[in-house]
Amino acid sequence: MKTLNNNSGFTLIELILVIAILGILAVAVAPQFVNIQANAQEAQAQGTAGAVRDGINMQFAEALASTGTGAFPATLDNNAGACSTADPCFEEVLQNGVTAGWTKAGLVYTHTASGLVCTYDGGVNGTFTCL
Repeated sequence: MKTLNNNSGFTLIELILVIAILGILAVAVAPQFVNIQANAQEAQAQGTAGAVRDGINMQFAEALASTGTGAFPATLDNNAGACSTADPCFEEVLQNGVTAGWTKAGLVYTHTASGLVCTYDGGVNGTFTCL
């Protein structure tokens, strides 16, 4: 008479293959997680720069609407150095300013965490250029 072996489970080779596939996936995904904080800081700096550009354009539009002649703001704020709650950056063009992460030297603004450097030209163009 024939006996049936009802063995259930995985073979050693199947388990090794699953572990190898998981290892390959982990190696492929790991570098993306390493730079998450740096990417977030860069995105935050770029978002602030975009908001500043919008604020500059809003001030131009408000001047154009009220006086008939558009004018860009001469300065973006009265801040002398690092941004803080007491002395925010960009308070002339943003409603609440930016309270941390930026420093100012003249018309050059630097986001300390990401190293993004932006320069404001308040002349005819009113450009806020970031590198």
